Amino acid sequence: MNLLKKVSLAAALLLTASVAAAQAPVVEKKGITLAGARKVIAAAQAEAKAKNAPGAVIAVVDEGGNVVAVERLDGTFAAGSLISIGKARTAALFQRPTSVFENIINKGRTAMTALPDSFFTPLQGGVPITVDGKIVGGVGVSGAASAQQDEELAIAGANALSGSMGMGSMSAMSKPVSYYSKEQVAAAFAKGAVLFDGENGGRNYMVHASRREAAGMAEVHEQDTDIVYVLDGTATLVTGGTVAGPKTIAPGEIRGASIQGGETRKLVKGDVIIVPAGTPHWFQQVTGPLTYYVVKVR
Repeated sequence: MNLLKKVSLAAALLLTASVAAAQAPVVEKKGITLAGARKVIAAAQAEAKAKNAPGAVIAVVDEGGNVVAVERLDGTFAAGSLISIGKARTAALFQRPTSVFENIINKGRTAMTALPDSFFTPLQGGVPITVDGKIVGGVGVSGAASAQQDEELAIAGANALSGSMGMGSMSAMSKPVSYYSKEQVAAAFAKGAVLFDGENGGRNYMVHASRREAAGMAEVHEQDTDIVYVLDGTATLVTGGTVAGPKTIAPGEIRGASIQGGETRKLVKGDVIIVPAGTPHWFQQVTGPLTYYVVKVR
């Protein structure tokens, strides 16, 4: 057989094999093993130890949402096992971090909560496990110090199996972008409203579209730093000093009639002022309406 015939035969065999593969009734897929699940759990546990997490339940499921392994650290509440399994199952079946769904529901799409809780747990802390660009399962964590920490432990576990994250994993792990049209922003400023509630999404900040038309009470936010940008109007702001007749209205929130002492500033359009957590502040006088953004950072 000459060289030309050999090449032609090889090409024909290759084409036949390709067609047969395309028509095959089954395909080979990667799947997570018990050893892989244990590796995920070990990495999440190591992250928990590094962060001094008080306790957590770590669950790993396969691509179909079936439980492969669950481990409950000492001191974790009993229901954590069911919650972590639900998070892992949601991340695997929907191929998205569970924080995505929690954020969607918090923004008003509450109809999603009607999905059966047997496979849908829209709570932050569930992450898909990706290997070679394919999702092979999910890991869910519950019972750490916060929802954000649940997710951090889950990410550490998922990364242990997937190695360095490729662009596909980065896309799945990224948090959704929050966008507000000018109409939504105008409506928020018209009445004064929270534009973005980061706490519901496991973030450590909030954005307020604030509006004042008169002086207010003296305030102290023991946990939040206020970053204020004046959009329009003028006001006299007193910072520091001592709150007169302080009353605690909520955990970490103190109000009073006025401030004794302190430093007085006149705020105008375009000004920015940062009031650290624990610092008394009081809009003593407002030439309104005063509209301003407040970013609360915890």
